[in-house]
Amino acid sequence: MSSPVPTGKLAVRGLNAWYGKRQVLYDIDLDIPEGKVTAIIGPSGCGKSTFLRCLNRLHEETPGGRVDGSITLDGAEIRTQNEVLVRCRVGMVFQRPSPFPNLSIYENVAAGLRLLGIRQHDQLDAGVLDSLRRAGLWDEVKGDVDAPSTSLSGGQQQRLCIARALAVGPEVLLLDEPCSALDPIATTKIEHLLHELKESYTVVIVTHNLAQATRVADHTAFFYLGKLVEFDTTDTIFHHAKEKLTENYVTGLFG
Repeated sequence: MSSPVPTGKLAVRGLNAWYGKRQVLYDIDLDIPEGKVTAIIGPSGCGKSTFLRCLNRLHEETPGGRVDGSITLDGAEIRTQNEVLVRCRVGMVFQRPSPFPNLSIYENVAAGLRLLGIRQHDQLDAGVLDSLRRAGLWDEVKGDVDAPSTSLSGGQQQRLCIARALAVGPEVLLLDEPCSALDPIATTKIEHLLHELKESYTVVIVTHNLAQATRVADHTAFFYLGKLVEFDTTDTIFHHAKEKLTENYVTGLFG
């Protein structure tokens, strides 16, 4: 296994994870570099999404979910920290757009700010505006931020969820197959957004779309049967893989 990058924004050591008695991750060691996009690839059921959920302690919320090993954020172990504060620093966007259906566009983004104790209208307005701009959605909704979030298209709803995650000021953004339910035009917008977001955030994306990984990721990790097979620059993984299993997967011999 190759790991050419230095200790990252997130450093994972000896990570194991279970659902009840079933182990799904085995001894994962991985450094996620700061200010880059890291893609997690591998066939269905290989532990990609579980790994992502471990990075902000969501796996522990799953019935029967259990973790051991170490995950540090800027050198500090996240498993000894308040989970809500961890999730403010390590935000997450899920596979299917999941805006709060009973809230407006504005209130979806403001919800996180209110959780942080922000109540003043001018601060809320500024935070919502900044988050919608960062998510590339402001120009499309600025005329009607009081509209229901469900009035947006699927791609717009996903960018609203990204804006909601950004509102609380995360340092890391986790995305679990964020484009799998979107059309090609919406997917292109999300991918373009990822290139912009890495200027300010560390991004980790789980994707089943290998072409997408080559388009958006600086580094790629290949998982198989709960184990990390290889981690390297995306170019190396897709064109000069050191492990035969990796080469077979990225060239389509299995998947």
